[in-house]
Amino acid sequence: MKREEKLSLLQRCIRWREANIKEKQFILILSFLVGIFTAIAALFLKFLIHQIQNFLTDNFNATSANYLYLVYPVIGIFLAGWFVRNIVKDDISHGVTKILYAISRRQGRIKRHNIWSSTIASAITIGFGGSVGAEAPIVLTGSAIGSNLGSVFKMEHRTLMLLVGCGAAGAIAGIFKAPIAGLVFTLEVLMIDLTMSSLLPLLISAVTAATVSYITTGTEAMFKFNLDQAFELERIPYVILLGIFCGLISLYFTRAMNSIEGVFGKLKNPYQKLAFGGVMLSVLIFLFPPLYGEGYDTINLLLNGTSAAEWDTVMNNSMFYGYSNLLQVYLMLIILLKVFASSATNGGGGCGGIFAPSLYLGCIAGFVFSHFSNDLAFSAYLPEKNFALMGMAGVMSGVMHAPLTGVFLIAELTGGYDLFLPLMIVSVSSYLTIIAFEPHSIYSMRLAKRGQLLTHHKDKAVLTLMKMENVVEKDFVVVHPEMDLGELVKAIATSHRNVFPVTDKKTGELLGIVLLDDIRNIMFRQELYHRFTVNKLMTSAPAKIFDTDGMEQVMQTFDDTKAWNLPVVDEEGRYQGFVSKSKIFNSYRQVLVHFSED
Repeated sequence: MKREEKLSLLQRCIRWREANIKEKQFILILSFLVGIFTAIAALFLKFLIHQIQNFLTDNFNATSANYLYLVYPVIGIFLAGWFVRNIVKDDISHGVTKILYAISRRQGRIKRHNIWSSTIASAITIGFGGSVGAEAPIVLTGSAIGSNLGSVFKMEHRTLMLLVGCGAAGAIAGIFKAPIAGLVFTLEVLMIDLTMSSLLPLLISAVTAATVSYITTGTEAMFKFNLDQAFELERIPYVILLGIFCGLISLYFTRAMNSIEGVFGKLKNPYQKLAFGGVMLSVLIFLFPPLYGEGYDTINLLLNGTSAAEWDTVMNNSMFYGYSNLLQVYLMLIILLKVFASSATNGGGGCGGIFAPSLYLGCIAGFVFSHFSNDLAFSAYLPEKNFALMGMAGVMSGVMHAPLTGVFLIAELTGGYDLFLPLMIVSVSSYLTIIAFEPHSIYSMRLAKRGQLLTHHKDKAVLTLMKMENVVEKDFVVVHPEMDLGELVKAIATSHRNVFPVTDKKTGELLGIVLLDDIRNIMFRQELYHRFTVNKLMTSAPAKIFDTDGMEQVMQTFDDTKAWNLPVVDEEGRYQGFVSKSKIFNSYRQVLVHFSED
């Protein structure tokens, strides 16, 4: 009885809202709520991570190796993996990719457990030393909040997609205190269309989330940065070179991560993954303690350090302590090995994203680039802290294929607005470098391979939103190869189509097609009815469409074959129906009208 009362109360609220509040105004209210809830979730996640890290590492000795680094990360990914397998019972990895998939194929619907599951799993993973970031999990959490809040009030799918974007914008704004970066990330990475109806809700969520963070944690930027030396125009060539260097590091990070994930994907047993990932991660963290957790302490050190003595503290807690002459080598090894630590964390069962690894790698890359140049006296002095800041924007822009996000995020993260021009130069240079090798970001390449990626290209976006099951036609009369011409004519009499699929009677496998035009000259000659069989009359189809093909691939097949009708089969080759170019065109027009409505 109570359940029925709750449902009826919700229904009454929905009806009252529909009668008294216009939909556009209600979307603004929802976006405000999304901003508050995502900021609270972001603050809670950061609190959990810091509490766990402080509890585990407070008593570590800075002057020698700490063997607990071999234990903590394995415990973390074991607990996170157990939590996901036994409590969540769903895959929660690749958070931003899941959001892109929800926008592209599921019309903005994200499962309810993502509101809390990513937060808990990533807090355990990172708190125990997993070498990943908390930002992608909190972006998935924010998007899930937006999606499910919209679902509660029965909003249509276009509004759900917008609320998913609001959740992502609020999450970035809340965790980084970066409202502009939250907005730009949603437009640039999640491909939410920029219209007046979408801009205001996104802004409200981002500003609300950032305001909540300001109120609770203060107005200081996340990373303290003081500009000691103003940018000089004569350094522009070196800024461009830094951008190219960051682009190459981004390419290495992207391809290496995909390769390592492929190795983990071949391991079916979760305990094999745990053993492989745990050993790799714990050994790397033991040798290079800066790989422990998000790495933000290292970023703060490189952005604020002013002397060799301060920079050398990056080697604290390790076997390299005291070997200041090895700092450059130490940092370059971290650049090479960070991708292995991040991949081992997620592959072994942990949960985390690549925001923090991108910032971390970029900061070290910028520092190494400038420090190396200064040591060899290639040019006028390059301020290490300035170039460390620029490197953060460069690697983030390259890995995410999002130069605007890189620029605004780093400027807001550090308050480094005085370096806005070099930040833009590095970001663009890095993006142009990686785009020459990788057309898609690390987030979108998995969906792009399957033809499921929504983009700002409206034609491709509409094709992506179209579903195969909506265009397959199944009213074709099926014939079999052993049937004679007489039986075929009877089948023709019951059909209004001029194409007849020929299938194996036992397996349903598509063997060919019979075209009415090919047999028109003999179909009325009764003396031939028992002489010819379908096996002799059928021809091969110009091409076959698989029921898993994306609509863009289907249209490419039509263009290649010049056909108007093509058969659809499953992975075993069993006949499913036909798809016609005219049916696709009709569906395309309907989706385009719906997609373009403001």
